[in-house]
Amino acid sequence: MITALGYIGIRATQPAEWDAYAEKLLGMQRVDQGGGTRLFRMDDRAQRLIVTPEASDGLAFLGFEVPDAAALSALAARLEAAGVAVTRGPAAERHVAELIVFHDPQGNRLEAFHGAALASEPFAPGRAISGFRTGALGMGHAVLHVEDATALLPFYQEVLGFHLSDYGRTPYDLYFFHVNGRHHSFAMVGSGRAGLHHFMVELGCLDDVGQGYDLAMLEEGRVALTLGRHTNDHMTSFYTQSPSGFFVEYGWGGRMIDPASWQPHETFDGPSLWGHERLSMPEPGRSRMRQMRLDAAARGIRAPVQVVDCPWFVHATQNH
Repeated sequence: MITALGYIGIRATQPAEWDAYAEKLLGMQRVDQGGGTRLFRMDDRAQRLIVTPEASDGLAFLGFEVPDAAALSALAARLEAAGVAVTRGPAAERHVAELIVFHDPQGNRLEAFHGAALASEPFAPGRAISGFRTGALGMGHAVLHVEDATALLPFYQEVLGFHLSDYGRTPYDLYFFHVNGRHHSFAMVGSGRAGLHHFMVELGCLDDVGQGYDLAMLEEGRVALTLGRHTNDHMTSFYTQSPSGFFVEYGWGGRMIDPASWQPHETFDGPSLWGHERLSMPEPGRSRMRQMRLDAAARGIRAPVQVVDCPWFVHATQNH
């Protein structure tokens, strides 16, 4: 049983550019590593983001967490029964107790592990943020470009056991999956392409996001999608262009669900309630996405705000 997205590996032709981006904009903490590999922390884990120097940019792997050795063995058996090749992976390199490696039908490298190591020192963010919302919810979420999202449903639902949160058909097939209380930890965009569309990290305070937005706006071309709010997971966020060519979503206030009672459903209002203007998208796609938001607003589509504890705010109020 997969319980969370534990870590993400990135291939980077310019790995040094991730230093300032991950630390000074996202607020992660860099951990030294040999061979040009850069490791970044987000919490008490030894690592969450792994950036390796490569000849091409993009996703290297997604690391999914399971509860224990028995669950990992059961997952490996289920994969092999479905005809998926499984090998042992570099557990020490990933700072985990045990690791398996396999690929989805589109060729994306996936890893599953248990026993993530904790760092010996407290998390020290690269800029002043309240912290990331991780813990049992995992690192955040990852969204893949795929050639045919529907064709991959049996693998992710029946073999890996992901649970469908919701899906949309316009302007392309979108499937969102949960593995814990976070609305989605994984999603697929049936864009006809391959690769990583974006990964998301969630902050403890809305002000963390707003201050990050100010910093991103200082860099020409860094902001890819403006500040906005999503229709399905209710996340308030913006997207930046990463140094490796995909987006990183920087958000707050994501929706929590009850996996035991949640019913998957189709959505019809587009991806965003407001904002998220796609600055990097050419016309007419950009205007089509904008019109979907305007149509939703004209119909009075709204979503409740989920108040998420802000560690900094709680600490400050308790000391005054």
